[in-house]
Amino acid sequence: MLDDGTPLFHQIAQQVADGVVAGTFAEGAQVPSTTELAALHRINPATVGKGLALLVAEDVLHKRRGLGMFVSEGARERLVLRRRADLATTYVRPLVEEARSLGLDLDDVHHLIDQLDSEGAP
Repeated sequence: MLDDGTPLFHQIAQQVADGVVAGTFAEGAQVPSTTELAALHRINPATVGKGLALLVAEDVLHKRRGLGMFVSEGARERLVLRRRADLATTYVRPLVEEARSLGLDLDDVHHLIDQLDSEGAP
Protein backbone atom coordinates (compact mmCIF):
# COMPACT_ATOMS: atom_id res chain seq x y z
CA MET A 1 0.00 0.00 0.00
CA LEU A 2 1.32 3.41 -0.90
CA ASP A 3 1.33 6.30 1.59
CA ASP A 4 1.63 10.07 1.42
CA GLY A 5 5.02 10.56 3.09
CA THR A 6 7.48 9.57 0.36
CA PRO A 7 7.57 10.20 -3.40
CA LEU A 8 5.57 7.52 -5.21
CA PHE A 9 8.48 6.34 -7.34
CA HIS A 10 10.54 5.71 -4.18
CA GLN A 11 7.64 3.77 -2.70
CA ILE A 12 7.40 1.61 -5.82
CA ALA A 13 11.14 0.93 -5.70
CA GLN A 14 10.89 0.10 -1.99
CA GLN A 15 7.94 -2.22 -2.55
CA VAL A 16 9.75 -4.20 -5.26
CA ALA A 17 12.98 -4.26 -3.21
CA ASP A 18 11.00 -5.55 -0.22
CA GLY A 19 9.70 -8.34 -2.44
CA VAL A 20 13.25 -9.25 -3.43
CA VAL A 21 14.43 -9.32 0.20
CA ALA A 22 11.38 -11.36 1.30
CA GLY A 23 11.87 -13.84 -1.54
CA THR A 24 8.62 -12.96 -3.28
CA PHE A 25 10.74 -12.10 -6.32
CA ALA A 26 13.57 -14.60 -6.55
CA GLU A 27 16.77 -13.94 -8.43
CA GLY A 28 16.12 -14.37 -12.12
CA ALA A 29 12.36 -13.98 -11.68
CA GLN A 30 10.32 -11.46 -13.59
CA VAL A 31 8.77 -8.62 -11.60
CA PRO A 32 5.38 -7.10 -12.43
CA SER A 33 5.44 -4.82 -15.45
CA THR A 34 5.25 -1.06 -15.34
CA THR A 35 1.69 -1.27 -16.67
CA GLU A 36 0.66 -3.83 -14.05
CA LEU A 37 2.11 -1.82 -11.17
CA ALA A 38 0.61 1.41 -12.50
CA ALA A 39 -2.83 -0.18 -12.77
CA LEU A 40 -2.55 -1.80 -9.33
CA HIS A 41 -1.70 1.49 -7.63
CA ARG A 42 -3.67 3.71 -10.01
CA ILE A 43 -0.68 5.89 -10.77
CA ASN A 44 1.08 7.10 -13.90
CA PRO A 45 3.23 4.44 -15.61
CA ALA A 46 6.05 6.98 -15.88
CA THR A 47 6.13 7.17 -12.08
CA VAL A 48 6.43 3.39 -11.86
CA GLY A 49 9.12 3.44 -14.54
CA LYS A 50 11.11 5.96 -12.53
CA GLY A 51 10.93 3.70 -9.47
CA LEU A 52 12.01 0.64 -11.42
CA ALA A 53 14.83 2.67 -12.99
CA LEU A 54 16.21 3.29 -9.49
CA LEU A 55 16.43 -0.47 -9.00
CA VAL A 56 18.09 -0.93 -12.39
CA ALA A 57 20.69 1.69 -11.40
CA GLU A 58 21.32 -0.26 -8.17
CA ASP A 59 21.67 -3.54 -10.13
CA VAL A 60 18.67 -5.01 -8.32
CA LEU A 61 16.75 -5.35 -11.59
CA HIS A 62 17.83 -5.69 -15.20
CA LYS A 63 15.89 -5.30 -18.44
CA ARG A 64 15.44 -8.00 -20.99
CA ARG A 65 14.43 -6.32 -24.19
CA GLY A 66 10.90 -7.24 -25.15
CA LEU A 67 10.42 -9.38 -22.04
CA GLY A 68 10.39 -7.02 -19.06
CA MET A 69 12.28 -6.55 -15.82
CA PHE A 70 13.97 -9.36 -13.94
CA VAL A 71 15.71 -9.65 -10.58
CA SER A 72 19.49 -9.54 -11.00
CA GLU A 73 21.79 -12.22 -9.64
CA GLY A 74 23.02 -11.27 -6.17
CA ALA A 75 20.31 -8.62 -5.76
CA ARG A 76 18.93 -9.98 -2.50
CA GLU A 77 22.39 -10.16 -0.92
CA ARG A 78 23.22 -6.58 -1.99
CA LEU A 79 19.90 -5.31 -0.60
CA VAL A 80 20.37 -7.17 2.69
CA LEU A 81 23.90 -5.83 3.14
CA ARG A 82 22.74 -2.27 2.43
CA ARG A 83 19.80 -2.61 4.81
CA ARG A 84 22.03 -3.97 7.56
CA ALA A 85 24.28 -0.94 7.23
CA ASP A 86 21.22 1.33 7.23
CA LEU A 87 19.89 -0.45 10.32
CA ALA A 88 23.08 0.32 12.19
CA THR A 89 23.15 4.01 11.33
CA THR A 90 19.41 4.66 11.46
CA TYR A 91 18.42 2.67 14.54
CA VAL A 92 21.31 1.16 16.48
CA ARG A 93 23.50 4.26 16.74
CA PRO A 94 20.63 6.45 18.04
CA LEU A 95 19.62 3.65 20.44
CA VAL A 96 23.12 3.43 21.89
CA GLU A 97 23.36 7.22 22.16
CA GLU A 98 20.01 7.42 23.97
CA ALA A 99 20.98 4.56 26.28
CA ARG A 100 24.22 6.31 27.21
CA SER A 101 22.35 9.55 27.91
CA LEU A 102 20.15 7.56 30.32
CA GLY A 103 23.18 6.05 32.04
CA LEU A 104 22.72 2.59 30.55
CA ASP A 105 25.63 0.50 29.33
CA LEU A 106 25.59 -2.00 26.47
CA ASP A 107 24.79 -4.89 28.83
CA ASP A 108 21.66 -3.00 29.91
CA VAL A 109 20.68 -2.50 26.28
CA HIS A 110 21.25 -6.20 25.53
CA HIS A 111 19.07 -7.07 28.51
CA LEU A 112 16.28 -4.81 27.22
CA ILE A 113 16.50 -6.40 23.76
CA ASP A 114 16.49 -9.91 25.23
CA GLN A 115 13.48 -8.99 27.35
CA LEU A 116 11.55 -7.71 24.31
CA ASP A 117 12.57 -10.76 22.30
CA SER A 118 11.36 -13.15 24.99
CA GLU A 119 8.01 -11.34 25.05
CA GLY A 120 7.64 -12.09 21.34
CA ALA A 121 7.87 -8.44 20.29
CA PRO A 122 8.29 -7.99 16.53
